[in-house]
Amino acid sequence: MAVTDSLERTLGDGGQTKGMWAWTVLRLLLGWSFLWAFLDKMFGLGFATCRVPGENGPSNTIDFMCDSAMINGGSPTFGLLEFGTQSSETGGLFRWMASSGADSIGIADVLFMLALLLGGVALMLGVGVRIAALCSAVLMLFMFLAIDVWPEQNPINSSHTIEMAAFLGIATVGPGRFALQDWMVRTFPFMSWAK
Repeated sequence: MAVTDSLERTLGDGGQTKGMWAWTVLRLLLGWSFLWAFLDKMFGLGFATCRVPGENGPSNTIDFMCDSAMINGGSPTFGLLEFGTQSSETGGLFRWMASSGADSIGIADVLFMLALLLGGVALMLGVGVRIAALCSAVLMLFMFLAIDVWPEQNPINSSHTIEMAAFLGIATVGPGRFALQDWMVRTFPFMSWAK
């Protein structure tokens, strides 16, 4: 109890929401996962993008800034929209958004990357958290519908539904005390709408 009480004093919101420290940590982790996905897809840092395939599957070799990186003209959504949607019952609703090839950038690519960047930055900084969390929940819903409806491992639950529920929880409780929201509103009063 001493550890959670200390976390509550440091990261809580003054006692309004019990366990706010946990929501704050979850907000930061999800924000970082969005921001990292953006950086990896944009610059080909070798985690989900630019990993050199080995003879028997993925290898530990990374081809930094490869042709799959968006900065080099690679489409960050082509593989998912063209091939990942095939196993989903509702994937056909999203397949039309795929760019014409892995080396062409379409509007879906730009919007997806903007969602990752803006959502990640907002969640990490604690600015516009409710809007960012709601938009991120909608993105997770679309990803669930595109690739996970009736997945092979679990017919109901997937990482996208778990993240969607987490984003809805974050939108409900807000940014907490460890955020720049209050500073932003004091400094830029016209931004008070962005909560």
